[in-house]
Amino acid sequence: MDLVARAKNIIINPAKEWEVIKAETISTGEMFRYAMILAILPAVAGFIGQCLIGQSFLGQHYRIPIGVGLASAVLWYVLTLVGVYLLGVIIDMLAPSFGCPKDMNASLKIAVFSWTASWLAGIFAIIPALGILAVLGLYSLYLLYLGMKSLKEVPPDKMVGYYVVTLIVAILVYVVVGVIAGLVMLGQRMP
Repeated sequence: MDLVARAKNIIINPAKEWEVIKAETISTGEMFRYAMILAILPAVAGFIGQCLIGQSFLGQHYRIPIGVGLASAVLWYVLTLVGVYLLGVIIDMLAPSFGCPKDMNASLKIAVFSWTASWLAGIFAIIPALGILAVLGLYSLYLLYLGMKSLKEVPPDKMVGYYVVTLIVAILVYVVVGVIAGLVMLGQRMP
């Protein structure tokens, strides 16, 4: 699998690329190699942006200490990969409730490849003032919808429900993961 071509195609022509992905036999290891490479982009960009470049606010320039920034980047990276796996599990667990078969490989394909836009948009964290452009990562939600529609073969009358329920459960999981990360980082800052 050509990582650059896959990332480009899933962004530019997602409907066609999901059909290509559907036809491919991709191991969990291959999917997570893709995820590991792309997920490191926002982690490194955030580290550079927050620790080395910093940001100004009300005439003061702020930078996060290197140790805290490094720990935060590593934690974010690991929890992102865990979150992607959990999203795949959620997609698969909910499938029978919406009239489609369980297929963990297809569910992981959806989880991994749908987050491409989010990981690529995370590069804007390198310059904190451009961080707002990370909102472009919301395109991943559209990719998630298209991936579920293509790979899970959901009956048309159940597609929106499946997507909305998956999205709600995924948001709850990511909030819990975010709280855990915040508590870990808070513990790092305590003397």
